[in-house]
Amino acid sequence: MEVEGVRWASTAAMVRESASRFADRVAVEDGDVVWTFADLRAEVDRAARALVASGVAAGDRVAIWAPNIHEWIPAALGVHAVGAVLVPLNTRYKGRESAYILERSSARLLFTVNGFLDTDYVAMLAAADDELPHLEELVVLRGEASGADVVAWEDFLDRGSDDDQTEVDTRVDALGPDGLCDIMFTSGTTGHPKGVLSTHGQTLRAFEAWSRLVGLRHDDRYLVVNPFFHTFGYKAGILAAVMRGATILPHAVFDAEQVLRRIADDRVSMLPGPPALYQTILNHPDRASMDLSSLRLAVTGAAAIPVSLIERMRGDLGFETVLTAYGLTEATGVVSMCRDGDDAETIATTSGRAIPDVEVCIVDDSGGEVARGEPGEIVVRGYNVTQGYLDDPDATAEAIVDGWLHTGDIGVMDDRGYIDITDRKKDMFIVGGFNAYPAEIEDDLSDHPAVAQVAVVGMPDERLGEVGCAFVVPAVGATVDPDEVIAWATDRMANFKVPRRVEVVHALPTNPSGKVLKYALREQLTAPADAGGHDA
Repeated sequence: MEVEGVRWASTAAMVRESASRFADRVAVEDGDVVWTFADLRAEVDRAARALVASGVAAGDRVAIWAPNIHEWIPAALGVHAVGAVLVPLNTRYKGRESAYILERSSARLLFTVNGFLDTDYVAMLAAADDELPHLEELVVLRGEASGADVVAWEDFLDRGSDDDQTEVDTRVDALGPDGLCDIMFTSGTTGHPKGVLSTHGQTLRAFEAWSRLVGLRHDDRYLVVNPFFHTFGYKAGILAAVMRGATILPHAVFDAEQVLRRIADDRVSMLPGPPALYQTILNHPDRASMDLSSLRLAVTGAAAIPVSLIERMRGDLGFETVLTAYGLTEATGVVSMCRDGDDAETIATTSGRAIPDVEVCIVDDSGGEVARGEPGEIVVRGYNVTQGYLDDPDATAEAIVDGWLHTGDIGVMDDRGYIDITDRKKDMFIVGGFNAYPAEIEDDLSDHPAVAQVAVVGMPDERLGEVGCAFVVPAVGATVDPDEVIAWATDRMANFKVPRRVEVVHALPTNPSGKVLKYALREQLTAPADAGGHDA
């Protein structure tokens, strides 16, 4: 499928244009490594030459299993430049999980690291003992490189020659917007991950719109906390920064104190992330002593957001622009966004309206559009919808019907076209015949003064079928009394929404993109709700 309206033929062409437009501006800072945009192009070409010399052909799959480090960037963009297909792997995966994706994608080469968080990725993959007949070589970006078919990054780069550069240039010229650029595997929180196919054109068009609506500028200094293996870090991070001329500041592991220090030391102006990131910073005891005056842009989402958080991000953290957005891997990572100038309530309670040239609709189980303000499944149609799932036509046909991507997310749309994501379709639970949407309940509970974060899941109940259980992280300096929270909720929401049980926890389990892992919370529930609890 060819995508019209794309400024660049490919991500590789975009890298080259940015090297010309922003040649002497700083593109990447990572410790002692500082690359201008001209340097970045040279590093990408160097990686591309090595890939050509290693026999990687157009259409081959190349995987990266590494944290947010500067080497990730030329490795990934080099893969694009030679017409190969990038397959990012979650750094939290164990060996067998990564082996599954390497086998499914038929990856020929893997870029990885040794020593990140004391993890030996090469040994972990070897221990998985899975047969990977397509995988020919492992390239270690950082750390010790030892063993058969394992090579260090610098040694790998030294393979390329001037003749290989001629081949790289030929391949870049041959790339078009309809060419496949990556296979992003879904999180796999239910069943095996599925490979989602995206093209150069889809990716560039979506994140040109994203970066324009966010207001990302060439003088921004962008702390990329979101993992590079995720769309938010790779596309809204690396690619958006390169196309806009912003400086990429990779950050490998989120720690509130480190982030606070980097904001001050590195003069960070762009800091996207899940609501928990900002909440953690706001609650940090050293925040008042840190210089946060450089902060300008924030983009968040993926969880319930109280209006007070948006107001504090503006007032206490000094952000000029705070936006919420919604996306999923199957829609190239972006579907809807708030707009600059939207009020705090709109930003907190909605995920914005569709990005330009994309349609969003709310439908019932039969596929018919529901009335504005009524809940239903969110469906999406437009250039951003995936080409399909890798080697899985049945799953593709189930997800995409008449051009509409069925997201599995439940939401409502107001008269302005703004959508409120109420929940995942699969996370909804039924209390005595009433549909209960956890995100709606979480939003209400977030107004409790003692609650910093909350997640609600359904649990079995003999009388009502299911009832809610709320996992609560207390606000700094606060004590949460479960009975008091239940009584407070009873006064403020319909009885079927009131959690029958409140569990106080230090932190909520999340995936690397900040989404709460509801299945992990359900696993913690070993006892049913008290049958004598509050009636629905």
